[in-house]
Amino acid sequence: MAKADKKTSKQVKPIRGKLGASIIGPSNPAREAESPDRLLPPSTDRGSLPSLRWSFADSHNRISEGGWARQTTARELPSATEIAGVNMRLTAGSIREMHWHKEGEWAYMLKGSARITVVDQNLHTFQDDVSEGEGWYFPAGIPHSIQALGGDGCEFLLVFDDGHFDENETFLLTDWLAHTPKNILAKNFNVPEKAFDKIPKEELYIFPAKVPGPLAKDRVAGLGPVPESFSHRMIKMKPIQMKFGTVRIMDSTNFSASKTIASALLEIEPGGMRELHWHPNADEWQYYISGQGRMTVFASGGSAQTFDYQAGDVGSVPRAMPHYIENTGKTTLRVLEMFRSPKYEDIPLAQWLAFTPHELVRAHLNIDESVLAKIPPRKMPIVGT
Repeated sequence: MAKADKKTSKQVKPIRGKLGASIIGPSNPAREAESPDRLLPPSTDRGSLPSLRWSFADSHNRISEGGWARQTTARELPSATEIAGVNMRLTAGSIREMHWHKEGEWAYMLKGSARITVVDQNLHTFQDDVSEGEGWYFPAGIPHSIQALGGDGCEFLLVFDDGHFDENETFLLTDWLAHTPKNILAKNFNVPEKAFDKIPKEELYIFPAKVPGPLAKDRVAGLGPVPESFSHRMIKMKPIQMKFGTVRIMDSTNFSASKTIASALLEIEPGGMRELHWHPNADEWQYYISGQGRMTVFASGGSAQTFDYQAGDVGSVPRAMPHYIENTGKTTLRVLEMFRSPKYEDIPLAQWLAFTPHELVRAHLNIDESVLAKIPPRKMPIVGT
């Protein structure tokens, strides 16, 4: 497989032995170095697949006073129809204003910390502070807000259970009131119209504010606490430990509020890979947190394509298509896997073969019994040599 030369991207050439030729026309060496397996695909690649890779670096960035937001949806990555993502940054104290969505929202804190507030349909309330490796899930239609805490604020990934989600079509408090007659507002709250003379004339979206005080002082009881916690501590889960990395799996079985999104956090050490497998119940949406990786996706009908990923990239694997993720760098590869499903499900190739009559497997693959005998009886999500 092709590998980008770190010293000079010009050395990435579409030549394999007697196959291919150098590029003598216009080219973008830096871009080609980011995806060497597109320029020089493995000999096993065949056919045509839509792009299964997008970088947040190519997404339009909406910049506000107090932060920014950029999204990767089905418009940017058409192969990802079930999940969309938003990368958001808030400076210390800044607020992603009070709002709600038609879609369920799952989040993972990349850096820093924030305070989240929620009021559900039964007027139960929830407030919590979340830090790096932690996050939340808000059901569709439930109003909430996000405010960065001290230090350098925070940056996080938002994941929505609809690939056609649009961050710019959020139901915002200020946008709603700006488009409601003031006499109606006065009647609703039983106050004079002049009480609303200073409300914003348009949405705030992201805006600066003072860093909030201690969480205990910010608590509002409402009509009682929510029945299920809306925050998660994914990074504090006990991982599945293997020689070449770890896996943390979180879905409705251990984070009951998250009824539409399942997730997994992979940490793959150099030399390791997420084993050959597929997911029978949902498309896979990936976010690469750190490191470098490679993925080949088999689409049936003799079609397979290989893609390269790095921090800030999004990957997509349509439902039931088998694939792997290999660490191609010198540092730990950290990847979030997301699914529009209440439960995480996968089927590993190794155990499928191990639990099928071996004579039948050998008739297909012409491999020795010693190979099948070495397959462990349980899943090994991360393997290596």
